[in-house]
Amino acid sequence: MMKLLKRSAEEVGQTFGYRLSNGLLTIADEEEACKKPHWAYVFARDVKGANIRKYEKAACKDPEWAYCFAFALEVKGADIRKCEEVACKDPKYAYWFARYVKGADIEKCRKGAASDEYWAKIFARYIG
Repeated sequence: MMKLLKRSAEEVGQTFGYRLSNGLLTIADEEEACKKPHWAYVFARDVKGANIRKYEKAACKDPEWAYCFAFALEVKGADIRKCEEVACKDPKYAYWFARYVKGADIEKCRKGAASDEYWAKIFARYIG
């Protein structure tokens, strides 16, 4: 029975999500990686030889992943301004961008955070 289960598991193959979760992605997975912003971010961060600009474009479809992409220690070579533009569409990520991304345009981030009263107060308290 165990031999049958093992053989069946080997025949099924691994899904993209499985490879993503277990650090098994390769450059061969690049087309699948561009389908979701989170996947693009992880792919660009973890796979050597990844075309950073291609995955940056995919990650920047969502403010959260644009912020993560730009966060300096996450993806080296990220276009900070492009990521900032998208991150500032969400007040929370506008604040986080200003606070944690070196070289952020504070005024642009302030405008992004200002659309929500809570994040505007947090921005004023911790950034100025």
